[in-house]
Amino acid sequence: MQLINEKLLNIDFDFMKMRRVAFILSAVLILISIASLATQGLRFGLDFTGGTLVELEYREAPDLEAVRGQLEAAGYEQFVVQNFGSSRDVLVRLSQGFSPEVGDEVRSLLGQHADVTLKRAEFVGAQVGEELRDQGGLGMLIALLCVMIYVAFRFQYKFALGSVLALAHDVILLLGFFSLFRIDFDLTTLAALLAVIGYSLNDTIVVYDRIRENFRTVREGGPKELINLSINQTLMRTTITSFTTLLVLFALLIFGGEMIQSFALALIIGVLVGTYSSIYIAGTLLLALQVSREDLALPVKEGVVEEEGRP
Repeated sequence: MQLINEKLLNIDFDFMKMRRVAFILSAVLILISIASLATQGLRFGLDFTGGTLVELEYREAPDLEAVRGQLEAAGYEQFVVQNFGSSRDVLVRLSQGFSPEVGDEVRSLLGQHADVTLKRAEFVGAQVGEELRDQGGLGMLIALLCVMIYVAFRFQYKFALGSVLALAHDVILLLGFFSLFRIDFDLTTLAALLAVIGYSLNDTIVVYDRIRENFRTVREGGPKELINLSINQTLMRTTITSFTTLLVLFALLIFGGEMIQSFALALIIGVLVGTYSSIYIAGTLLLALQVSREDLALPVKEGVVEEEGRP
């Protein structure tokens, strides 16, 4: 077992050899994402667009798929059906504008073959949704700015620029995925997007910390070789962290119910993209920015003179 572990720890992949291919792949995916966002945008959920919220109570736990089928057959287009509290309580969110009769209409429709009680019907205004969307976007920009300042202080400005560009890469690809496949983008998805920024940054910081250490301690090799060495040294940690995280997220996606499906899906895509960017994009950007040993050299303390021949 010890020999197997040593072999795993000494894996040596030449990641930087494929950096141009990875860079071209990322550029193509970013262009597709931006084109999709520019032409058809995001399919905002009811949290952002506004609509009607109807809460119903069934005598017996209903089949949510059957409830969705009833709404589709009645001509409702954009809606969300999910349990709310117990299995007998059902929350229906509709894109239709609110009216005093809409709650009774939904109750009458869904109560044809079941005993259904209307508990509440209310309107979620689009103005609130726009405010949430704008504040979420502003929060994401502030987060990226704070990341740049933090990395610049901890490492160096080239590392700050590289980390922010890698994060922007992850965010654009995630937004492009939701835009291209027309998946509803709601508040839970926005929360997942912010979580992806933190996850991807953590992976990138781990790689950058090892790069800085190797630039200062390893005397042989140029920037390409040292970056490649650093990625290999952190590869086991990166893959194990991503794998265990994905196990939990797939469990949430399959068994967590409709309420958190978009959250789990966004995190799954974000973890995959973030792992890819921390291995390929973060290091490739440092090479493009021409990072060197001089950029990471420790400052010499004033008044300290090394005696010749002294270790």
